[in-house]
Amino acid sequence: MTDGDYDYLIKLLALGDSGVGKTTFLYRYTDNKFNPKFITTVGIDFREKRVVYNSRGANGSPGKAFKVHLQLWDTAGQERFRSLTTAFFRDAMGFLLMFDLTSQQSFLNVRNWMSQLQANAYCENPDIVLIGNKADLSDQREVNERQAKDLADKYGIPYFETSAATGQNVEKAVDTLLDLIMKRMEQCVDKTQGSDTANGGSSGKLDSAKPEEKKCAC
Repeated sequence: MTDGDYDYLIKLLALGDSGVGKTTFLYRYTDNKFNPKFITTVGIDFREKRVVYNSRGANGSPGKAFKVHLQLWDTAGQERFRSLTTAFFRDAMGFLLMFDLTSQQSFLNVRNWMSQLQANAYCENPDIVLIGNKADLSDQREVNERQAKDLADKYGIPYFETSAATGQNVEKAVDTLLDLIMKRMEQCVDKTQGSDTANGGSSGKLDSAKPEEKKCAC
């Protein structure tokens, strides 16, 4: 794909405490490499990747393939950069909320990040994937899988345990978030088309969506 040769530009934001592995996670996803040296992100940075998203029909049959240009924004976790990073929340279409499986405190702080997201994101229920990173460091683990899954279930979001070092579930986590975003966009388009053609009419697909989860700008 050449520059500009894509169907959608999707902006994703990685957030979480400093040191949880946001930069190495994104580097693994875009370049399939691991840099063990810890470099603190100052303010905000971003990486890019082109992917092909294959949509699915209502019966699960293959749909259209879309060329997607992903911008993956990497935010600083330190408190002093918080006002800068939250300014990017409204522009992001999806969030990779990350904590460190070897740090109980970074897991406890997930609730604070969720509060900031709900206050500053594009809608009350943005598309989020919860990620427990550094799954390869099993001997240093402080957060068990059940704890993390229970928290993800509480917020109604998917949960993955990943490793930037080995690549475990890195691509799967981002692909899951992209799928949530593309489906939300499709529902917004369907809703707009439905309102144009028939007042009060709605498709079965829209009926299956919870209204409180669709308070987006569409």
